[in-house]
Amino acid sequence: MDKKLILTAALAVLAVMNIAAFALMGIDKRRAQKGLWRVSERTLFLATACFGGLGGVLGMKVFHHKTKHWYFRVFFPVLLALQIIALAAGAYLLMK
Repeated sequence: MDKKLILTAALAVLAVMNIAAFALMGIDKRRAQKGLWRVSERTLFLATACFGGLGGVLGMKVFHHKTKHWYFRVFFPVLLALQIIALAAGAYLLMK
């Protein structure tokens, strides 16, 4: 398989998942303020775990959302760190 195609697909997935995680954090914050139905914590974690770590962490910081929950404060950055390691390893193997 072409390395350029793999890299393009990986970057596309990263962009989509990070935008989705960031948007979900903003949507949930807005809905919480208005007293409407909420995005489940499971969905927020799933979007962040599926290579949306940066979007989840940034969404938490920008929207000041879920910052009182220890499991968000701990696991979102951990997920981001694991994703960075996985991406670096993947890039290394791809360029090898």
